[in-house]
Amino acid sequence: MRVALELMTEKGFLSTGIEEVLSRSEVPRGSFYYYFPSKEAFGLEAIDAYDAFFVNKIEKFLGNQRRSTIERIVAFMDDAEHGMSKYGFRRGCLVGNLGQEMGALPGSFRIKLVAVLEGWERRFAVCIADGQLRNEISDHLDPERLARLFWTGWEGAVLRAKLESNPQPLHIFGDAFLEILKAR
Repeated sequence: MRVALELMTEKGFLSTGIEEVLSRSEVPRGSFYYYFPSKEAFGLEAIDAYDAFFVNKIEKFLGNQRRSTIERIVAFMDDAEHGMSKYGFRRGCLVGNLGQEMGALPGSFRIKLVAVLEGWERRFAVCIADGQLRNEISDHLDPERLARLFWTGWEGAVLRAKLESNPQPLHIFGDAFLEILKAR
């Protein structure tokens, strides 16, 4: 699964062949079909695996109560930039990549991807609401809408950073989002 996620965050689902995954991971073909009846089933499991990995990352940064809300969000964005930079901006977000391919993917992917994004949004909304309780973020802002704005814009910034092979789109979006949070 790790090899598949590496390939799919770089190339997308449709361009990642099962043979390439098996060859790079040194897994026999029969073993693959023992666990996954189809590439679609494998893709759905890959989404779950990526979500689990990413939720852990979100919780690591946003759940750090020793930091301010802004510091937590900045740490999350900095980590994402570091991850993209580490791989020469060839890798993006699996969820974003699959969203770009949605027209050619099974409908089961759409349902799962929406649920994943909604889970990430809930975690961000909790962090933003905490910032409001701490009087770090204006309480006239709706945490759920801000969280949705974040993920809509962040996924676009990740795509653009991958396209341009540099972090500037991440900075542009991140700075604008932080300005919204800091506005009184």
